[in-house]
Amino acid sequence: MIDLSADGHVHTAFSSGRDSVSVLVAAAEQAGLTELTFADRVGPDTSWLPPYLSAIQRAQQRTDLVLRRGVEVEAIGIDGWLAFPSDLSGLEVISVGLNRLPLPAGLLSPDAVRTRIDDGTMRALDVIDQVVTVTGLAVERVSRYAPTRLARPLDFLTRAGIDEAAVPDTAIAELVEACRANGTVVEISERHRLPGLRLVQACLDGGVRLAAASDAVRASEVGYYRYVRETAAAVSQSAAAA
Repeated sequence: MIDLSADGHVHTAFSSGRDSVSVLVAAAEQAGLTELTFADRVGPDTSWLPPYLSAIQRAQQRTDLVLRRGVEVEAIGIDGWLAFPSDLSGLEVISVGLNRLPLPAGLLSPDAVRTRIDDGTMRALDVIDQVVTVTGLAVERVSRYAPTRLARPLDFLTRAGIDEAAVPDTAIAELVEACRANGTVVEISERHRLPGLRLVQACLDGGVRLAAASDAVRASEVGYYRYVRETAAAVSQSAAAA
């Protein structure tokens, strides 16, 4: 159900990572992986996509690993609009992230949202609804351009002080349905320890594919799974008991 021989999200020195494409590939080979997806963060001002994609293509010629050319893009609009780079050509997969909350008045950081919840000017349930709605619109929009993945599901809520347990079943179902309808793969992030077992199980029950993702920023983290393995084991135990 969760392929631990693949790493679905790693970062290189082109963006927020520490190491080159070739160093990450060597680490993946040493870890015994069969597939590696690059997912450096991009935005409208990103100028390094051509050399980034070329580096991955050159590395593919020197390894038996399957290397996937991907990026991570942030949802920034209430309509699901994303901070796209100027050119999406050459990409095989796009991961959707939500680092700030899009509202009609602009974008709010997790800390700003937490403050507003604490002082009573925002309700946690309204934040949950907005996060789920924007995420659903974003994966639908991205799916028009390339196969889509959802990075760090509900991570924004965690950083805003809202536990996944507070998310209503209806919101979980809405998020899962958006992923299913758009063929979106949900990443299980080792670095962020997300999503929780509840959302993972809902994805499996809803026919949404899951991908193990280290979210590595250095070579030593590629293919290293602890949280992902624990989650996979819990899912297997639940299936065996059913």
